Amino acid sequence: MTFSIKGLALTAGILWGAACLLVGLANLIWPSYGEGWLAMMASVYPGYGGPTGFGSVIVVTLYGLVDGAVGGAVFAWLYNKLAAGAPRPATT
Repeated sequence: MTFSIKGLALTAGILWGAACLLVGLANLIWPSYGEGWLAMMASVYPGYGGPTGFGSVIVVTLYGLVDGAVGGAVFAWLYNKLAAGAPRPATT
């Protein structure tokens, strides 16, 4: 079995971007929600300064989309490379 690199990249990008979007929007509604998580994202993503308004939600969402897509693609590629060298189980 192999993973589709494109499929996993799109899936991971959409899921991570949606998580960033939802936490960012929830923080706009309830300012104490996700503060620590958003502060951590500010330390990881250059150009994102933390929860400061709707513009920052868009920035962290875009970073999440790209980050998730790259992570998903790397995961699928590495899995496919390692699975190709693994011995196949015998079928009866």
